[in-house]
Amino acid sequence: MRFSLLRTLGYSVGGLWTAWGGRERIEARQLKRLRCLVEKVRQDSPLFRELYSDLRASSLIELHDLPVTRKPDLMRNFDDWLTIRDLPLTQAREHIRDINQLGVPVDDVAVFRTSGTSGEPAVIVWPAAVLEYLYGITLARLNRSQLRITHQARKAGFDVMITGGNGHFAGVGMIRLMNNLHPWLAKRLAFIEAGQPIERIVEQLNALDGIATIVTYPSVLSILIREKEAGRLHIEPALIKVSGETLTDDLCEKARHVFPSLKYKIINAYGCTECLMPSLECSHGRHHVHEDWVILEAVDENMQPVPDGSVSDTALLTVLVNDVQPIIRYDIGDRLRFYPDPCPCGSPFRSFQVEGRQATLLHIGDVALSPLVFDLEHEQARRIQLVQTAEREFEVRIELGEDAVSEAVFEQVIQSVKRVFQENNLLDVEVRDSQSPPQLTASGKFHEILPLT
Repeated sequence: MRFSLLRTLGYSVGGLWTAWGGRERIEARQLKRLRCLVEKVRQDSPLFRELYSDLRASSLIELHDLPVTRKPDLMRNFDDWLTIRDLPLTQAREHIRDINQLGVPVDDVAVFRTSGTSGEPAVIVWPAAVLEYLYGITLARLNRSQLRITHQARKAGFDVMITGGNGHFAGVGMIRLMNNLHPWLAKRLAFIEAGQPIERIVEQLNALDGIATIVTYPSVLSILIREKEAGRLHIEPALIKVSGETLTDDLCEKARHVFPSLKYKIINAYGCTECLMPSLECSHGRHHVHEDWVILEAVDENMQPVPDGSVSDTALLTVLVNDVQPIIRYDIGDRLRFYPDPCPCGSPFRSFQVEGRQATLLHIGDVALSPLVFDLEHEQARRIQLVQTAEREFEVRIELGEDAVSEAVFEQVIQSVKRVFQENNLLDVEVRDSQSPPQLTASGKFHEILPLT
């Protein structure tokens, strides 16, 4: 796998040229690339060849002609899904079982897994083009003020990512991957495992010689704010970026108050493993879709488009830059609302808000815990869920795998949960097993942690 700076520059220049052409050029480029992708997958993906067999010629295809795809169906046919024949699912899964292979390419591609919040994890394959797009299009879409602030922030020290790292997830995985491909791009990057006790996270942050940027989840940011207010956290970051959960105005205000060193408002990123960064937030707080390389549709429960200004039941994602693992009208489960009016920032790209993500902090007395501190995985369980039934009472729900020994699995998971509470000086918390099955949210997502409502 080779990361090309020349191709990265090409994505940047192409992104600028598309934006300068306005809506007409954006839509023309999008349609042309969609039709090229459809032709590619018809030739090289057995699954999509069959799926699109009754459709009209690729050169005449429109987006609405294409059927919706869903993760479970695609994963059941993984070997026929890809347009390459030399990466079977057995090999991909073997690769991501070995944590020592995190960030190590498999020939010409990188392999990661999703978090499984919609029920089951997916194995996601990136060609080098995905990384080149990420760096190139970001450079093209940042305005002058954002570029200047980013440049200034980099002089402050390390870029720190605080996220879950117990597996082949995209966050820390991308740092490791860039260290393998171009070490100089990642030499000032630091990763901190969010699943550690809070005291250890604070200790590692305080030990860094200057922090430029922190990238994490809103739920973790809330914890950092409390530690800063308590005087235990001493860092002065220049920028903070969050993603993966809903960022509230109240949390933004608290962060700005306790971190006066911030040179810019809290940057709220929207992304997923399947695309990394389908959009970029502008200075007015709107997410603008990279429509020349990404298509994002807000649809109702019948997969029909909802009017701009209305909240969708789900969203469909099409990634035009990945021709190895086709992501085409892929149901990602997020609820979106596209703005009906042009953005004051002047961008020609459509803008939206994410409505379907909420932080799931557990509150026990004065202690707030992120879901990331819990390791809710077991080789004999399909799903594990920790449910807060009272302030200091929890139950564990498990969907067991075949031939699993129920008592042993529950006991091991309960002891793991209790250790987390003990590490955070919560000694009077009760954790018991439950025969109730794990539950999905109303939006169809699976949350490992259900706090008290």
